[in-house]
Amino acid sequence: MKKILGFMVAVLLLGACNSDVSLFKKAQLAASKGKISEALQLYSRLLKQNPKAATAYLNRGVLWENLPAKDAKEKQKNRAFAKQDYEKAIETDPTFAQAYNNLAALYIEQGDYDRAVYNLDTALYYSPSYFTARMNRAIAHSRLGNVDKALKDFDAALKLRDNEPILYLNRAIAYFNIHQYEKAIEDYSHAIMYDPENPRLFLERARALDKAGYPANAYADLEEAITLHPGYALAYYHMGDLLYRKGELEMALGYLARAKELANQYVPIYDLMGDMLAMQDPVAAVANYKVALKLDPAHAAKYNRKLNLMRSDQGRERITAERFKPKDIK
Repeated sequence: MKKILGFMVAVLLLGACNSDVSLFKKAQLAASKGKISEALQLYSRLLKQNPKAATAYLNRGVLWENLPAKDAKEKQKNRAFAKQDYEKAIETDPTFAQAYNNLAALYIEQGDYDRAVYNLDTALYYSPSYFTARMNRAIAHSRLGNVDKALKDFDAALKLRDNEPILYLNRAIAYFNIHQYEKAIEDYSHAIMYDPENPRLFLERARALDKAGYPANAYADLEEAITLHPGYALAYYHMGDLLYRKGELEMALGYLARAKELANQYVPIYDLMGDMLAMQDPVAAVANYKVALKLDPAHAAKYNRKLNLMRSDQGRERITAERFKPKDIK
């Protein structure tokens, strides 16, 4: 989580000249109006005049991350510029907790959780009650598998602020990952109370409800997610899975077909549809596995194995059992 700092700027720039302050205010105004390129130029002018303006580096870094990119390569380039600005902010002011937090958030996005934790440790050293850094460190620990440390940080963050849906969402995900589904459901419910129009919260609670053995409640949550966001491909995907497990093959396939329309590059749809059809329609199953293989060559071994299993009745039965009856697998 990051944000462009506003109220802190006046304090940090009190010692700057009038020209610096004027440029800073103009940059903030441009950013607030969504004029990101203009704001970037203004911050760059300011930093040319005053290379020690740490907050300007921070805010410019956030703008680089939010600058629209035409493709993944350009987005990565923008993030590299953001990283440079956060590092420059830290170099300029080694006690700047927000810069450590934003740099850590970049590392989290890149999957470099150890570096994220290191920077968040530093942010919290300089600002122990920094809510966002506390939550981000919890997320990083959770993704490293340090569940106890993650939950400790989530609990500490809740003491700082107990009405943030994103905090409950992330703690619920941590509980879900260690199979504590009832606790996950409780946290998702808290998140929904604070953000009742967020379809993702209903989808995630549905997943936890399904795992906890409440398929009817899971169905209701998935319906709500789709009502809130009719183009939510992931909700159609999970609804298809749930309906198939209830024995509603035709309805399940209908939801998966809709998911394909909305997200035809999402590989798990083809994999799930292949598993559903392995026994009923082997030709269609094979076609789905071949699409998955084409879209996801990094996992070619997985799909090639299923294609080989499709050659026999026993193999097709095994595919179905592995997906839908894992406890029966010897």
